[in-house]
Amino acid sequence: MCIIIEHAMFIRTVQAKGGKFVIRKHIEALQGRKAGILGEDEFIRSAVMLPLIEDKGGIKLLFEKRSAELDYQPGEICFPGGKVEPSDGGPQNTAIRETCEELGILPEQLEMVAPLDVFVSPFNIVVTPFVAYLKDYRQIHFNPAEVEKIFSVPLNHFLQNEPQLQTLKLNLTLPEDYPYHLIPHGRNYPWRQGIYQQYFYLWQDEVIWGMTAGILHNFISLLQQ
Repeated sequence: MCIIIEHAMFIRTVQAKGGKFVIRKHIEALQGRKAGILGEDEFIRSAVMLPLIEDKGGIKLLFEKRSAELDYQPGEICFPGGKVEPSDGGPQNTAIRETCEELGILPEQLEMVAPLDVFVSPFNIVVTPFVAYLKDYRQIHFNPAEVEKIFSVPLNHFLQNEPQLQTLKLNLTLPEDYPYHLIPHGRNYPWRQGIYQQYFYLWQDEVIWGMTAGILHNFISLLQQ
């Protein structure tokens, strides 16, 4: 009986040591990894292009007005772009592909400048913006199924005119079956309130707002540094 018990204890000891060895190997495998973003898989990843047009009137920024027939954000002002597909090989390729599809241009007409800062929306959307010069812009033949019209705005307009700013407060909506009994203070827990800065740029009869305005504001801020 004692032999059996000792043998069982020995097996458990070996298993414990083996488990420790396996865990250590998993820990060592983390060395050299790059940090990701927690919950990134739950976000929609998109990319957009900020097309710059240079002519005798100076440098202008090209915008699209989305078709009124689209299900998502019909009639709103945006930059060319769309969802990152696995086959794209990265957000820059997405921005180029979508710009070419929407404006009816060739990739060779885009002279890439740089990426801007990644825009993380509180609505589970991550957008990677890029800036590029658009050459031979008079050859644009936009896709009417996606684009109602295009227009350009002198870059100086944004450099010389501040946008309107609204600060939105974001609150949690908890489900009825939330396990309040598992957290300190239960239903009286002091939840933090989120803040979302929303910009509005006015140009003639058009309003540039939402994520497009947020990305535009980042671009203008970088130019003013």
